[in-house]
Amino acid sequence: MDVVDLREFYESARGQVVARLVARQLTGLLMSRPSQTVMGLGFAPPYLEQQSTPDTLQLSFMLARQGVIHWPLGQDNRSALVDEYDLPLLESTVDLALVVHGLEFAETPLDMLQEVWRVMAPQGRLLLVVPNRRGLWAASEATPFGHGQPFSGGQISQLLKEAKFSITQWRSALYLPPVKSRFLLRTAAPLDIAGAKLLNRFSGVTIVEATKQVYAFSTGKRVRRLASRFRPVLLPAPHVVGRWPDDQESFGAKVFPDRFTGGGNPV
Repeated sequence: MDVVDLREFYESARGQVVARLVARQLTGLLMSRPSQTVMGLGFAPPYLEQQSTPDTLQLSFMLARQGVIHWPLGQDNRSALVDEYDLPLLESTVDLALVVHGLEFAETPLDMLQEVWRVMAPQGRLLLVVPNRRGLWAASEATPFGHGQPFSGGQISQLLKEAKFSITQWRSALYLPPVKSRFLLRTAAPLDIAGAKLLNRFSGVTIVEATKQVYAFSTGKRVRRLASRFRPVLLPAPHVVGRWPDDQESFGAKVFPDRFTGGGNPV
């Protein structure tokens, strides 16, 4: 799905219900202190808008392969199109990172998490919202959660461990089936509460809160992964075809006046 598909989904009745159910689980987790920097990565506006607080800088970074839209609507733009493996931020600048509709679309999820780790402050927090491999929503291509790679709890734990994050808590949401029934949408909240008690392992999405492990910081030079679309193409080195003139000194003086000292040999 590109950014237009994601926006249309969240503007629909079903998308608005999904946003409320997921945002309810994010309540409290997304709260930040004044003067902090909050970074959304992927497609986070539906959740950033519901957790907006005064004096907090919110940035919405959208993946290059998906596209970007202006956000927030009617205000100065705070969204940007980025390479998720090379974020346009200095190290240790983000206090809270929300990754939604992002990790499942990454070609190399570990590289993406390591780049998020780089830009996060020492006490920064990471919130991951990813499709649950066991849930019904991961099998529905009519929703954003049915695209990309879904994850199990074990896979998320291993990725975060390798990226030097410590998990602090787990949450889940979306227990109602991914249908457009008006009745189910009207009763979505009680159905989600009942599903959390009866079908705990079959939620539509998994929400993970993790903190940055500061002791894992490496003092060596960080080697960034060069995305394939930005990899330079090296052409053969140009060379002169033909014989070197007999009068090497006069030829060198004319062609390389600053690099020729005489004696028949260029320097």
